[in-house]
Amino acid sequence: MSFLARLFGTSDEQEVMRPLYNAIVARGREPHWYVDGGVPDTIDGRFEMIAAVLAIMLARLDQDGDRGREIAWLTELFVADMDGQLREIGIGDMVVGKHIGRMMSALGGRIGAYRDGLREGTFEAALVRNLYRGDEPPAAALEHSADNLRALYLALHATPVDRLVAGDLP
Repeated sequence: MSFLARLFGTSDEQEVMRPLYNAIVARGREPHWYVDGGVPDTIDGRFEMIAAVLAIMLARLDQDGDRGREIAWLTELFVADMDGQLREIGIGDMVVGKHIGRMMSALGGRIGAYRDGLREGTFEAALVRNLYRGDEPPAAALEHSADNLRALYLALHATPVDRLVAGDLP
């Protein structure tokens, strides 16, 4: 690696987070979210589900202390993936940046809403507002999503970060 690459970092460095990112996407695409959890099986619904799992993971990494680089790399992988997904569905160069900006803003809001909701007992309300986009799901569906995301949150906190980075989600 060149001196400048070591000094400024390279996109190759973020690849250390690829197994974790792939595991987050796989978790967000599990059918039970859409069948039992009532998350709409649409482009927006899948974005919301992946964003929910990613937000919970980012909150976990943030609580571990000096994880700023890993958080940035994971977020960069998300941005690159979303950019590719938008282009794949036909969004052109002229507006892709605006869409990514809105997605990043949405992700930031979800990180705070889910973290605060888990701490303050308002998690279900945060899920209705974000994951379900304000449409009240059936009680059993909301319970399924809330219980599974809450269990993931707790399991992530009981798992060493090196295992998480390796893509070993509980």
